[in-house]
Amino acid sequence: MLYREAGQFKTTYAADQQLFPIRQDRIGIAILLAVVFVGVPLAAETPAIAGAIDFNYWFSGVLIPFLIFSLAALGLNILTGYAGQLSLGTAAFMAVGAFAAYNFELRVPGIPMLASFILAGVVAALIGIVFGLPSLRIKGFYLAVATLAAQFFVVWALTKFGWLSNYSSSGVITAQKLVVFGYAVDTPVKRYLLVLAIVSVMALAAKNMVRSSIGRAWMAVRDMDVAAEVVGIPMMKTKLLAFAISSFYCGVAGALYAFAYLGTVEPAGFELELSFRILFMVIVGGVGSIMGSFLGAAFIVLLPIFMDLSAASIERSFGFALPAGLVSNLTLILFGALIIFFLVVEPLGLARLWQIAKEKLRLWPFPH
Repeated sequence: MLYREAGQFKTTYAADQQLFPIRQDRIGIAILLAVVFVGVPLAAETPAIAGAIDFNYWFSGVLIPFLIFSLAALGLNILTGYAGQLSLGTAAFMAVGAFAAYNFELRVPGIPMLASFILAGVVAALIGIVFGLPSLRIKGFYLAVATLAAQFFVVWALTKFGWLSNYSSSGVITAQKLVVFGYAVDTPVKRYLLVLAIVSVMALAAKNMVRSSIGRAWMAVRDMDVAAEVVGIPMMKTKLLAFAISSFYCGVAGALYAFAYLGTVEPAGFELELSFRILFMVIVGGVGSIMGSFLGAAFIVLLPIFMDLSAASIERSFGFALPAGLVSNLTLILFGALIIFFLVVEPLGLARLWQIAKEKLRLWPFPH
């Protein structure tokens, strides 16, 4: 009964088109933001709670990668879920963002860190436009293979041209210290808050974007590109814009991946396996859903941790050690099984299950 919307009348177009039209959703989002921005950092600073929970591990090993992968999955979801353009080069655009931000900080004295991240996203967007040009002639599986060329070309270029890695013999780069507006972001909780703020702003921008004329054009091209072109939607502009914005999001995610998460990255860390992992996040979370990007990233990031904890619990309970590599192999098997399950049973992923639950709550206890 708490999720009923009886009595919530819309008297203006602005009220009818607001981002969260149901009051309970607005309250829920406000509570969620208060918890993640204020509650979690305060809990980490409370001695009684911090003594029982290793917040440094949760910030550095769970929450920060979850937010970064959510941003990368959001970028891929814009391209694949909303615009219908398949891509297997997400990790390549993340690599472009990471190395571009590193070079901007290295070669442009005094440039603000956030400006480096934005410019890194712009560079990734330009690369995305170049590799998005085949989408004007091909689509589907053939387009996925074409974007796969970006994956191999970018990794090869970062390894081949020493200038991009400041002539490091192994191609490994060490990200500069995070300093934002003269404030050193040198602790896990500070890095968490920085990443959370960037991801929140970009997720809000994506939410509004897909509701605008740009998003409607993307969905028209996705559903039936011939009909979209007949009604006057420019194919070239729409598709290349999708590639640019998607690559921009992935580029910023790559910069955060290097500066706020790993600290030291190499081209080999952006291999095809990372692109597939982000694609799995989109499939499991929900294609064409902003929330699905976060749900899928949470699932993919938390599942290995859950498997490790389960294995440790079994070892403590039964007093024997599991074979080496068993847990990692079981995790991969479970990934594959879940992807098949969602493709067969619920192609729209976890986001659709959440939407169904909300619809039932809006009708409960009435059966109709």
